[in-house]
Amino acid sequence: MDNKLKTGKADDLRIDISQMYELQYWSQKLSVTTGELKQAVKAVGYNLNEVTKYLTKNQ
Repeated sequence: MDNKLKTGKADDLRIDISQMYELQYWSQKLSVTTGELKQAVKAVGYNLNEVTKYLTKNQ
């Protein structure tokens, strides 16, 4: 789970789909639906770079 007291690079590179505000933010930022984002995270994990690669490859 995302530690809201820690900020910086570690949190910036992870997508926590259990947090609604992160799910909405990253869905909008990556121009995908929340369902597509959840599928990508389930496929490759929480790392932003891996999720971005997955979404780019599968669009």
